Amino acid sequence: MKTLLTLAFFIGSFCTFAQTEKDLENQVEKLRLALIDPTEAALKELSSTSLTYGHSSGALENQDQFIEALVSGKSDFASVSFEDQKIMVEKNIGIVRHYLVADVVEGDKVNPIKIGVMLVWQKEKGSWKLLARQAYKLP
Repeated sequence: MKTLLTLAFFIGSFCTFAQTEKDLENQVEKLRLALIDPTEAALKELSSTSLTYGHSSGALENQDQFIEALVSGKSDFASVSFEDQKIMVEKNIGIVRHYLVADVVEGDKVNPIKIGVMLVWQKEKGSWKLLARQAYKLP
């Protein structure tokens, strides 16, 4: 009986972990789509009010600056994909690493970029929120 209960506990824990990871993966996909077609509502829903958003240039933005840059078109993505994505979840913290491959619109030109990104997500009231993002140039 103890063995059966222990087995049921481990299976239940694994299923919960897999679902939590899948929920975070879904939030990351929502972020990708919001980078291409940004709305204030979507970006606020995805990000924490404590957001610190680091660019590969070294520039830092808070939640309001991050949203304004995207909604105003200052940061304008024609396309975005996340490659070689890895997700790690520990309690209410999720860490996501990937390569951001995008076409960035700058004036009348479209420039391709490929940078590394680390995202830190925190579960707030049952929903994953982007807490921190740091991009870095690839060697």
